[in-house]
Amino acid sequence: MIEKLNISNDFYIRTTDKKVHYPTAQAIWKKLVEKGDIYKKKYSGLYCYGCEKFVTGKDLEDGKCPLHDRKPEKVEEENYFFKLSNYSDKLKELIESDNYHIIPKGRKKEILNFLKKGLEDVSFSRSVKSLEWGVPVPEDDEQVMYVWCDALTNYLSGIGFSNDQKKFRQYWPADVHLIGKDILRFHALFWPAMLISAGIKTPKKLLVHGFITSEGKKMSKSLGNVIDPFKEIEKYGPDALRYYLLREIPADDDGDYSDKLIIAKINGNLVGDFGNLVNRVLTLVAKFNNSKIPKGKKISDKINFKDYQKFIDEFNFQGYIDESWKLIQEANKEINDKEPWKLDGKKRDELLYELLEKIRISSILLYPIMPDASVKILEKLGLGEEHVSVKNLKYNILKSGNEVEKGDLLFKKIEVK
Repeated sequence: MIEKLNISNDFYIRTTDKKVHYPTAQAIWKKLVEKGDIYKKKYSGLYCYGCEKFVTGKDLEDGKCPLHDRKPEKVEEENYFFKLSNYSDKLKELIESDNYHIIPKGRKKEILNFLKKGLEDVSFSRSVKSLEWGVPVPEDDEQVMYVWCDALTNYLSGIGFSNDQKKFRQYWPADVHLIGKDILRFHALFWPAMLISAGIKTPKKLLVHGFITSEGKKMSKSLGNVIDPFKEIEKYGPDALRYYLLREIPADDDGDYSDKLIIAKINGNLVGDFGNLVNRVLTLVAKFNNSKIPKGKKISDKINFKDYQKFIDEFNFQGYIDESWKLIQEANKEINDKEPWKLDGKKRDELLYELLEKIRISSILLYPIMPDASVKILEKLGLGEEHVSVKNLKYNILKSGNEVEKGDLLFKKIEVK
């Protein structure tokens, strides 16, 4: 999925990684022990082997696990526990002060309300008799770590906590930790408590995203409305899918995926606005200037990237796209209002140069959203991907006389049957 959607990443960690992950999980465990926050006690409860976790009556429907349609088994065993109850006040202070900034505010409120009820200690291990695989608990061959100390520490092992301290100091604390809303409590309570106990800084921000619904309904195999993202990439292309998801799905809430709407956005925004602008301008340059960049006059307009950056800082990707799109709309309006094909040579050249510059700047602004299309535009202008830089978000960069290439259409209209 990362490759298909042109997403860049530095490293992908698996918690089965014995070389990198196991040492990190065990190192964190030892720090929690040194702090006096790990202890052993007998525990009994209902255990769902499908979920691989203990459940309570409120988790069940008609006495069965709703996810696996089976009754949990009563299990009694001796496990290690983490003293989460010790950290209620520290977590409350950390979250209220936004030193651990939970976004959106509704999720922050949810966690603070949960904290008011008080925290209970958490089971941190399982007997090897009930869970054969897992990270071995240090100095206890009969126990393996349960998911909390194991899975949550992968964020540290992925950036070199146990094998590359220079790299770890470079990347930690994380600026943003991105999670889904269904695992909020683990990351807003268990995880920061573990870090505090281990003497490690918490991430600066916790961005909690919602779920994607399908045509207004929750995706479900029984309803037959589960969407295969690989098929959507094949159908619409990665740039169009990226554009839709970032433009129409809020970063901090639920959003809906609709074939009807994505087709409307492709045909309207991508084909009608952006693609049409590029095609019209390059067609005019080919016709009147033999596909050479015309001589323009110095453009005094300024691009202040802070006007765009503020949307990124707030995780408002819709706002970022809308702000970037203003340049495209402005350029299209100029073509319609000034009709460059009716102007004399000098005025036409100056207008076409300005339009080419707006296309170039738009391609840089939209590179994080649609990297393929942006690079194709820059190549049409005789530039390359190396041109994508905030320092190039200014006018008067294109050189008069350099050749441009119209080439293929950026986006193709989708015919609705």
